Amino acid sequence: MEAVILTKDAYNDLVGKLETIQNLITRKERPEDKFIDNQDFLFLMKISKRTAQTWRDEGKIAFSQIGAKIYYRMTDVQELLNKNYNKPFGRK
Repeated sequence: MEAVILTKDAYNDLVGKLETIQNLITRKERPEDKFIDNQDFLFLMKISKRTAQTWRDEGKIAFSQIGAKIYYRMTDVQELLNKNYNKPFGRK
């Protein structure tokens, strides 16, 4: 194996590029960039169309609508679940 010696500037440049790649990968993995349609939302939450409509009407879940198509941001779905999260009760 051959050893490679880098100057400080070359090393810093390499580290900067690696950080950029890491940021791009992290950004791709974040669910807030992803939208799901109403069918996927119904399947994911195991609810009916009527329940989803009620939640939208009550402002429980944010959504986007293009024509008749409804979309939900995954972060909004996660937020809905977090708002309704109940911690376990302590044992007595």
